[in-house]
Amino acid sequence: MDQNNGLKAKGSGEFWYGLAVGALGMLLVLSAAVFIAWGTGAFKTKKANSSDGYAGEEEEYVQKASSGSFVTDEMVQKIDKLVSTIRKEYFLEEKTDEELEVGLYKGLMEALGDPYSEYYTPEEYLELMQGSEGVYYGIGAYVSMDSELNMPKISGVFKNSPALEAGLRANDIIYMVGDEYMSGKTLSEVVSYIRGEENTSVGITIIRDGEQMEVTVTRRRVEAPTVESEMLDDKMGYLQITEFDDVTTNQFREAMAELNAAGMQGLILDLRANPGGNLATVVEIAQELLPAGTIVYTETKEGKRNTYLSDGKKEIQIPMVVLVDGNSASASEILAGAIQDYKKGVLVGKTTFGKGIVQTVKPISRDGSAIKLTVSAYFTPNGRNIHKIGIEPDVECEFDSELYYDTENPIDTQLEKAKEVLAGMME
Repeated sequence: MDQNNGLKAKGSGEFWYGLAVGALGMLLVLSAAVFIAWGTGAFKTKKANSSDGYAGEEEEYVQKASSGSFVTDEMVQKIDKLVSTIRKEYFLEEKTDEELEVGLYKGLMEALGDPYSEYYTPEEYLELMQGSEGVYYGIGAYVSMDSELNMPKISGVFKNSPALEAGLRANDIIYMVGDEYMSGKTLSEVVSYIRGEENTSVGITIIRDGEQMEVTVTRRRVEAPTVESEMLDDKMGYLQITEFDDVTTNQFREAMAELNAAGMQGLILDLRANPGGNLATVVEIAQELLPAGTIVYTETKEGKRNTYLSDGKKEIQIPMVVLVDGNSASASEILAGAIQDYKKGVLVGKTTFGKGIVQTVKPISRDGSAIKLTVSAYFTPNGRNIHKIGIEPDVECEFDSELYYDTENPIDTQLEKAKEVLAGMME
């Protein structure tokens, strides 16, 4: 739906997501984070057919402009005056015409005051549209926005990643990258500072528990499986979804088949630090778990509704606990909210991120540029819009980072609570 951004850079870190719609190649975005990776874009997307969409749209824009709908002669004259004044008097580093033009477009999107709406240059859009196969060149971390501080933060790190080895943790506030302060930057901008060529290093200044620290991370090839599973004691299965990518549905089905073959009689579904992903993917996975009925529906400002359904043929028949936290966002909130509404599982952890809006990514010009724009809200089966509210767990449990990062005896307090709740459901 993002956070990035609203469903990888994750910006959006990068935790990506999209659904091809029509000849213009519109993409529904359900993510709150961006996956930091070289050679990938801000969100996971499916390839879109955009070969025929530019000309008609561009002609329509020109017609509106000439009729004085928005871009007036006075505005053009004012822009020309601004540029000429900059060219004549600006003291610091000179900017090219292309840089000023991009700044104009990005400024227009920033005027919306919406962190999930932004302008993409042709290069940025090309990266955005590159499909993901689960292999990246980067530091292996997700970035989202801290809603209270309005600063970028690490919302999750991959196992066996440079970010993990450097000591980065979920909820680390990203204060600086190199010599650049990150306050006021968009998720895409933050990611652009962090990513780079393989085997190069980047210095990141973070704030953790009120203390400032600097870490150096070396970028490299990162493999990112989106599903991990194992059998726990007492016939409990554990399945973690780190994001909803194109490959996730098959990985989920394979993992569930292995757990069922091993005798699973109760499931712990871990959606913590999951920033979102493909709408199509989360719907497919929900269809593997839910009874017949609505999974999620979206509404535009005109009231147009799109509803996504489960036929109930694969409804899970064993007890289930779902782990969530403040970095569970967008598509993961869709799944958690639907499970909670249908009472198919018990949510354990902390209140989720609260991203209940949907973006569309749409090409706008022959030059290959595009915009991402918030176009609708989504609702759980019971009609809840969780934007800026989140989903409250049925059983609240804090995550104890000191116990978790104890190198001798690490303890995941939320996972232990989930085991306790599931054991009671299995009696």
